[in-house]
Amino acid sequence: MNKVRVRFAPSPTGPLHIGGVRTALYNYLFAKQNGGDFLLRIEDTDQTRFVPGAEEYIIEAFQWLGIRFDEGVGIGGPFGPYKQSERKPMYKQYADYLIENGWAYYAFDTPEALDAKRKEAEAQKKTFQYDANTRGSLCNSLTLSEEEVKQRIASGAPYVVRFKYPADLDITVHDLIRGDVTISSNLLDDKVLFKSDGMPTYHLANIVDDHTMEISHVIRGEEWLPSAPLHVMLYKAFGWEAPAFAHLPLLLKPDGNGKLSKRDGDRLGFPVFPLQWTDPKTGDVSSGYRESGYLPEAVINMLALLGWNPGTEQEIMDLDTLVKLFSIENISKSGAKFNLEKAKWFNHQYIQMASNERLLPMFKAELAKHGVEAEPEFLAYVANLMKERVHFIPEFWEQTSYFFVAPVEYDPAAVKKRWKPGTAAHLRKMMEIVESVQPFSKEKTHDLVMEYVQGNELNMGAIMNSFRIALVGAAKGPDLFEIIYAIGVPETARRVERAIQTIEP
Repeated sequence: MNKVRVRFAPSPTGPLHIGGVRTALYNYLFAKQNGGDFLLRIEDTDQTRFVPGAEEYIIEAFQWLGIRFDEGVGIGGPFGPYKQSERKPMYKQYADYLIENGWAYYAFDTPEALDAKRKEAEAQKKTFQYDANTRGSLCNSLTLSEEEVKQRIASGAPYVVRFKYPADLDITVHDLIRGDVTISSNLLDDKVLFKSDGMPTYHLANIVDDHTMEISHVIRGEEWLPSAPLHVMLYKAFGWEAPAFAHLPLLLKPDGNGKLSKRDGDRLGFPVFPLQWTDPKTGDVSSGYRESGYLPEAVINMLALLGWNPGTEQEIMDLDTLVKLFSIENISKSGAKFNLEKAKWFNHQYIQMASNERLLPMFKAELAKHGVEAEPEFLAYVANLMKERVHFIPEFWEQTSYFFVAPVEYDPAAVKKRWKPGTAAHLRKMMEIVESVQPFSKEKTHDLVMEYVQGNELNMGAIMNSFRIALVGAAKGPDLFEIIYAIGVPETARRVERAIQTIEP
C-alpha cells in the first residue's frame, strides 16, 4: 500500500460541529496508526457562504483538542496551497480536459428556464433533473452547434460545466464500512463541476485536490455517500486511481432519530461545538465544550466511542491508546445517539485523573471570576480533596467556595432539619475540644469529638450536620475534619460562633 494520507476538509461557513470533529478524529487515528499524514484543507469554493472568523475558529478548535495536522492551512507542506480559493487557477484545465474527452459539457440554461422545467415536471407529478434523459432537450453544448457555443463563451454569456454520465451504467462504490454500494447512472443528475466565474464546485475541486495531494483514503460523513458515485466516475474520467472511501455514520439526537443539531443542544442543554461561537451577523452566542468546562481529552474519548468501539469493555482511552486500538472495521454502520450523561461521565473521569499542574490554572481562573485568590499549595489541597465531586471545571467554585469565603447564609431546609434545641451549646463544647488538640490532628480531633457525641447520646446526623452547616452554609462537602484542617481552627471557631449568632440570635 502507498503511504496513507488522509485529510479533513471543512468549509469555513460557521462553527465546527462535533460531528466534524469526530470525522477529523477518525482520520487522525487512522493516519497515525498507519504511519501516515493528516492534512487540513479549507474548501472555500462557495464564497457566498463564507463566514468571517470560521477558518480561525476551526484551527483554534483543533489546537485546543490536541489534534495535530502534519500539513495544511496554517502549517504548510509540499502540496500547498491548502486553501481552495488559492488554488483557483488550476481547476479550469481539469474542467477543459473533461469537456475535450467527452465527460462533460457546457450548459447555458438560465435559472428561469430551469425553474420552468421544474414547474412543468411538478405539474405532471414528476421530478425534473438535468440528466441523460433531459440533456438532449436543453440549452447546452450537446444541442448547440460548436460555433454557437464558442460565440456564447466569447460574449461572456454565463455557463456551467456539467458532468456527462453515460446512460445505463451501474456505478459501484466500494465503501470500507458499508461494502459495495451500486446505483444506476440513469438515476443521477449531471452535477455542475465548474462555473463561468472561474470557480469550481465542491465536486471538481475535491477530486482534483485529493488526487494532487495524493490522498489515499477519504474518510467522511455518510451525508457524502450520495456524491460518491460522481466522485468515482470523475476518477475514472481522469484516468486516476481512486482513493479508498469510508462513510461514517451520523451523530444522532439524544432523544430520537435525525442528525444532531445546534437546536438539540440548545433544547437539551449541551454544546454541539468545541468552542464558544459568536455569530458575526446576529451576535448570537453558541456554547462550546471548552467554555462549558470540558477537558479536551474527555471530548476526544467521548467522540471516539460514538460510532466505534475497540471490541472490548474498555472506555477510558487517551489519544495514544485510541491510535493503537482504532480500526475502520469496528466502525458502526448505524448512527450513534449523543448521550449527555455519558459525556458528563467522561469529563468527570478525566478531571479525577488530572494532575494538579493541569487543574490549578483552571481552578485559579474560576476563583478569579469571583474575586478570590489563594496560594497554590492551598488550591492544590482543595483540588485534590474535591475533584472527585466535580463534573465540569466551573463547578469548582460551586463545590469549594466555602474553603475561601465564609458563609453568610445558611440553607433553611438543612437548618430546619438538623439544628435542634441545644445545638448551640453542644457546638461550643465541640469547638473547645477542637481547639484543645495542639498541634491539630484530623484523626485525634475526630476521635475526641466522636467521644463527646456518643458520651452525650447526641443524634450523630443532626449534630455533625449542624457543625457542617456552620462551616459550609449547607449540609454538603467532604469529611468535616478535612474542612477544619483546610480552613484552620481559628477560622472554624469564627464560623461556628457566627452561625450560632445568626441561627439562634
